[in-house]
Amino acid sequence: MPESRERIPRRPLPYFEESEEGMKEGIAEAGFLNVALNDVNQYGPHAMVMLLGIFASLTGLILLLLMLL
Repeated sequence: MPESRERIPRRPLPYFEESEEGMKEGIAEAGFLNVALNDVNQYGPHAMVMLLGIFASLTGLILLLLMLL
């Protein structure tokens, strides 16, 4: 389908750096928060799930401590 006939024009793709070393090295190379929040390489979703697990664990720990008081 030609671009001129599209109802919603496509935006240009953002800058994306592909890492060849693997997930651990790719996340460590670009920085955990940078990968999770800015999605600088293909491991952004993996880092975001890890960040979610960290926050869920902290929230659970706080709720457990509040329950014990």
